[in-house]
Amino acid sequence: MNKVRAKKHLGQHFLKEEGIAKKIVDLLQPDGKYVKALEIGPGMGVLTQFLLKREDVNAYVVELDSESVEYLNEHYPELKGKVFSEDFLQMWTSKKLELENNEKMAIIGNFPYNISSQIFFKVLQDKDQVEEVVCMLQKEVAKRIASGPGNKDYGILSVLLQAYYDISYAFSVPPGCFNPPPKVDSGVIRLVRNENKELACDEKKFFTVVKTGFNQRRKKLSNALKPLGIDFEHPLLDKRAEQLTYQDFVTLTNLIS
Repeated sequence: MNKVRAKKHLGQHFLKEEGIAKKIVDLLQPDGKYVKALEIGPGMGVLTQFLLKREDVNAYVVELDSESVEYLNEHYPELKGKVFSEDFLQMWTSKKLELENNEKMAIIGNFPYNISSQIFFKVLQDKDQVEEVVCMLQKEVAKRIASGPGNKDYGILSVLLQAYYDISYAFSVPPGCFNPPPKVDSGVIRLVRNENKELACDEKKFFTVVKTGFNQRRKKLSNALKPLGIDFEHPLLDKRAEQLTYQDFVTLTNLIS
């Protein structure tokens, strides 16, 4: 087996530029808070090979494509027992990586574009274990996640992720660096867990307020949040969702509650 055939239904676009792969792995900077790192969708292991060279990282991979799993097991014997052949979205991550006593982990990968948002919602579910994320995804989505308030790219994922992570946009990657090339540019971002162990409000309600506010993002929040039965006045309600920080949404959540 020389190579794996990219499968459209899995959203596979294999990175072929090793220099970029190394640059992505180099963004992963353990500082003593974690050792284990899980790569999502390694394909033929262009990122994996550099991850395995990191003496400070204990690498695991999760891959849904059985052909890629076969390739990885054949070409990377050092991954023996650490290749999970399953869907990351259905994976019990902490159990698979045997995280114990509040042990932390990192996530890295060239995320399939068609499920990147779902991956981040799962990261939010596992935020107490996921200390850092370094990933490549569609540039538009990457920019949106890293954007701050007042930017037209700022959206639901921006607010939810920035409530728990410090996010930076690292660099862009053109389509020609992949096989097959995607129709869009890609972007690499880095997320590092912040000090918010929990928000100063009901987190489930917070998620609801954020999503409801952005459902009609062009309207003032006094109108956009009407489905939640708001019956008070506040300066924040005169703004649109894209103008609010996550702290502003915490304030609104407490007022609504």
